[in-house]
Parts: sequence; C-alpha cells; structure tokens
Amino acid sequence: MKTDKLSSMGRQRGASVLTTLVMVLFFGSLLTLVIKLGPVYIDDLTIQEALESLEGTEGLSGMGPAQVLSLINKRLSVNNIRGFDLKQIQIEKDGDIVHLNVDYEVRNNIISNVDAVIHFQHEYELKGK
Repeated sequence: MKTDKLSSMGRQRGASVLTTLVMVLFFGSLLTLVIKLGPVYIDDLTIQEALESLEGTEGLSGMGPAQVLSLINKRLSVNNIRGFDLKQIQIEKDGDIVHLNVDYEVRNNIISNVDAVIHFQHEYELKGK
C-alpha cells in the first residue's frame, strides 16, 4: 500500500484569516501594554537603586529629613527621574538608622478612557558612616 505524499500535503492548511487576525490583535495589545507600562517599572527600579545607594553615605545619620530629601532629589535628577514627587517619601530617624518609606502610585493612560494604576511601596533602613 502506497501513501501519496502530495494528497496528504493537500489536506493540510495554514491558519485562517480569522485566526491570524485574532493573533495580531492579541500580540498588538500585549505589545501596547509593554510599551506603556514598561517605563514605569524601569523608573521604579531606578528609584529603588537611588534609595539603596544612600546606604553608607558619609554623614547620613547626622542629616535632617530635608537634607536627606535634597540628597535623594539630586540622585533622582541625575538618573532622569523627573515626575516623582518627593512628598511620597516619609523619613524617620531612629538614632543612627534612617527609615525611608516610599508609597506611590502611577496612573498611565492605555487607550482612550482606559487607565492602568500601578502601586509601589518600598521600605528601607539605611545606616550612614
């Protein structure tokens, strides 16, 4: 019994137009989300790195809250973080340890009247030299 390779190949078909359209819409939507939300997460990582780099800063334990905020503001501006409000950082001192509590959310327009709200909360205990 011989099998005809051409006849079995003729029965195979590719994706239909509807399937292709659904795939394009799905991956297009996913790409839109990545493009809109990706920079927000990258900015949050940059903010985390700027705050963590305060660990071991010379004279940190002797600084007041305004001086610590000024130092944070300088580090954020160097890293091109412009839209962050420093009022969202709470600073408490406990002896030589500085407690930072960062709690903020970012609203990002996705499409028309659909927004994404991303909430970030970080806590740090820093000790200066």
